[in-house]
Amino acid sequence: MDQFQPDAAIATLKLLEHQGLEVEYPGAQTCCGQPMLNSGCVEDAVPAAEHFVKTFSDYDYVVCPSGSCTAMVRNHYAGLVDGDAAAQVCGRVRELCEFLVDVVRGERIDAHFPHRIGLHQACHGLRELRLGHSSERVEAPYSKVRQLLQQVRGLTIVDLERPDECCGFGGTFAISEAGVSALMGSDRISDHERAGAEFIVSGDTSCLIHLDGLLRRQQSGTRVLHVAQVLTAGSGAG
Repeated sequence: MDQFQPDAAIATLKLLEHQGLEVEYPGAQTCCGQPMLNSGCVEDAVPAAEHFVKTFSDYDYVVCPSGSCTAMVRNHYAGLVDGDAAAQVCGRVRELCEFLVDVVRGERIDAHFPHRIGLHQACHGLRELRLGHSSERVEAPYSKVRQLLQQVRGLTIVDLERPDECCGFGGTFAISEAGVSALMGSDRISDHERAGAEFIVSGDTSCLIHLDGLLRRQQSGTRVLHVAQVLTAGSGAG
């Protein structure tokens, strides 16, 4: 995020501090290793996983503004890093919206964003972290991201035809199957645009990078924002 969406990273920091939390950003942190694991280079992912555990071992919680990175640590480090210390660190990792809803019980969202947004619910957040309900499961509707966004004054969340469909990024899938990836992304954009969304909002940076690239190539007026940027818009946290 510091390389591709630094504004979203800064918004995350301000959002957490506005909740009265003491936040540190360890400068030694690196990639969690997900790109290597997704590409089948398991051994190459091990040093990144070991470094993550070492870097974040002294914190009460590790909050990540990316569902895919959170899912990587929580669900896949067990096969990469052994030991009780590693298990404890992984158990303290939370996705940003998940942390605000489940741990902080975030009811101090003081934001104003008078725009129409479409909520892109990223696959890792839905299918691995269960941040919201998905259409293939028989369960009561819920969304932790939407729960926070509904506190934003002036905000309208548009209704999508396919609210939990993949954007097509999929990490290295976007390289190995570029044509399919681009078509899937274009389908998602069309859904948001038909609904009248001014912004596509998500909690996963990788999805937003993918969709933003397609939007710019299409010369669309629709733009992307990380959920942290919306939750801090026009507020004391912004």
